[in-house]
Amino acid sequence: MAVVLAACGGGSGSSDSTAAMADMNSSSAAKATAIGDFASHPVNPTLPAPANQIGTPEVVVGAVLTDIRIRNTGMAQTNTPFTFGQIIAVGQMSPGEGLAAKLDDGKLIPLQADIKATHADGSVRHVVVSGVLPSLAAGQVRTLQLVKSSPSTRSTLTLQDLAASGLTSKVTIKLNNVQYTASLAEALAAPGAVAWLSGNVANEWIVSTPLRGADGSVHPLLNARFAVRWYSGLENQARVDVIVENNKTFAAGAQNLTYDVNVEVSGREIYAKTGLTHYHHARWHQSAWWDASRAPTVQLQHNADYLIASKAVSNYDRSVVADESTLAALGKKITAANTGPMSIGPVVAYMGTAGGRPDIGPLPSWSVLYLLSMDQRALDAMMAAADGSGSWSIHYRDEKTGYPVRTDSEANKRISTHMNLAHLGPLPVPRCAAGGSCASPYSSDASHQPSLVYLPYLLTGDYYYLEELQFWAASNPLATDPANSGQGLGLVRWQQLRGQAWSLRTLGHVAYITPDAHPLKGYFTKQVDNNLAYYHETFVNGNPNQLGVYDGTGEKAFRMNQSAPWQDDFFTWSFGYLAELGFGKATPILEWKAKFPVGRMTAPGYCWIEGSPYTLKFRDNDKSPSYTSMADVYAANFGGADIANDDSKRISHPQGLKFIDQECGSQAQADWLSAADRMKWPRGRMIGYADSTMGYPANMQPALSVAATSGIPNAALAWTIFANRAAKPDYSKGPQWAIVPR
Repeated sequence: MAVVLAACGGGSGSSDSTAAMADMNSSSAAKATAIGDFASHPVNPTLPAPANQIGTPEVVVGAVLTDIRIRNTGMAQTNTPFTFGQIIAVGQMSPGEGLAAKLDDGKLIPLQADIKATHADGSVRHVVVSGVLPSLAAGQVRTLQLVKSSPSTRSTLTLQDLAASGLTSKVTIKLNNVQYTASLAEALAAPGAVAWLSGNVANEWIVSTPLRGADGSVHPLLNARFAVRWYSGLENQARVDVIVENNKTFAAGAQNLTYDVNVEVSGREIYAKTGLTHYHHARWHQSAWWDASRAPTVQLQHNADYLIASKAVSNYDRSVVADESTLAALGKKITAANTGPMSIGPVVAYMGTAGGRPDIGPLPSWSVLYLLSMDQRALDAMMAAADGSGSWSIHYRDEKTGYPVRTDSEANKRISTHMNLAHLGPLPVPRCAAGGSCASPYSSDASHQPSLVYLPYLLTGDYYYLEELQFWAASNPLATDPANSGQGLGLVRWQQLRGQAWSLRTLGHVAYITPDAHPLKGYFTKQVDNNLAYYHETFVNGNPNQLGVYDGTGEKAFRMNQSAPWQDDFFTWSFGYLAELGFGKATPILEWKAKFPVGRMTAPGYCWIEGSPYTLKFRDNDKSPSYTSMADVYAANFGGADIANDDSKRISHPQGLKFIDQECGSQAQADWLSAADRMKWPRGRMIGYADSTMGYPANMQPALSVAATSGIPNAALAWTIFANRAAKPDYSKGPQWAIVPR
């Protein structure tokens, strides 16, 4: 009989076998909602099952949501399993509905939809989709339309079934002449398994076990985890992800460990290294397929237009065409030498490194290049960075709960990772073991923190990347005295302004995408709320100045007399992006903050040519009141005999003319700059490396775009002036700032 479209109830997905993760994919009671503004053209209400699925029931389908392309990167394949993460726009799919795939030849295949997160209205936000593609010729690209269908069925398979399947895996480590081993069989028998996927296509569990010596002794710091994605309907088809961690929070003696390691899947070696240095509070993983000869060789290419329109990512300018030479250079950067355990791919090792970098921005350059091109080289860079994110010493797993450590309890609220505070008392303040080494070539820094794993998790649905995102978000408030972060509230007010911006971005990411029933969902969501409440009280209610500039007002903040406008612009964008993600309390903060970038482009008495300087004084000193108008700001910064150029060098006109006396945007003003800076300055060129993809006008662009989208007064005019400026960047070579109004 036919499978009918469910309107409510039921729901598909997985559940944790532990109480903490029970029913991770439970459906909400929300009724099916109307289809949104995205492509929802009608399809045939009933389509036959594909030819290779004789005997399966007919599938009744509804509206088209989006599509995904599957590209064969190897030889011809049949019955190819696939799994990916998919964002669903608000209101387009209810938890009581499932998905099917309509192929480009009109055939239909059923899909398993493990619903993970929902929007505020109860509709589906993020789902992990699994299926089996009947055939894929060498080099072929097939388009799958994702259409609404009946919900997936839950699986009756158990860990015992997996244990009896014949699949084996183990990791062996030799450390200080002692051999330690952890096996999949041991992990499957241990408590605390996380059931991640559940259905008639794929089942996945994450299990863990200590590394033990031959005498049964447990290594005090190391732990192994196995994530097994089992396509039980296909012979010997399972992907095994082997994870080794040195990241216990409460165990004494934190230190780097150097060991010889061997990882096996199905009796064959998939990774081996002599003398691997595993940094403290870091982790790594390696994955392989049960039957290597039938490992899928496919690239899944999401519909970037749909993804951007969903607001899960910012509105990147889709007219930008990725530069081939840039993609080629990016491809050459990903090598065997900078990938693999304790390697970081294209990311800058010392995050505090100054200057414009491709990894800094709302998303890294390689991630945006991938969104705009779906090029394999950009994908490889993005995934190398995601895999490498485990290498930094910011991973603190709570041995008691099995999850990244949280601080919203009396016992944990004083946790700090700042090593200068280690003298204050016993754990949980972490410290390096006496005589041990905690040195690492990788230094984290919230003020220069890239977004390494949000988009990879969004697109793959892999639990490893979800946990990476959670580890990074959990660590950001901890590198200070706990009083600065609100004794467990997760406040980021104490960081540099850019650090506040990037920490808010990461926190918004994790609260938005963490599965609804995950134990940390409420924790991260509450931290977003705590921060928004602080900024609302400080800036919206407090209204410390009329400019909209961050001035260091607020408890545990640092009062200042000058702004770094580019950092302020990061901060403004972060509230606009949080609002787009659905955190409505960010909107009034955006409305207050956006006055500053908009005013630098439109305010009477302020010339937009100087809208993007490196620094901008907004009061005489840190004890005096702020200027009351942008005209006063302009006079204080540009009314003297000299001004700062792009390099912050003071320049003056050879004939003593004043810059402030030149008409804004005029040829006379351009001539003044040409004479003073000894370079050809075109009319309409903004200050701050205007033609650089990492210049200060580029940094300003996301702030102006969210301001214009939200309808802030004069923001549309500000965007028009900005869009018509001279000397624009070539974003095809680096598009991480190429965000435009929606």
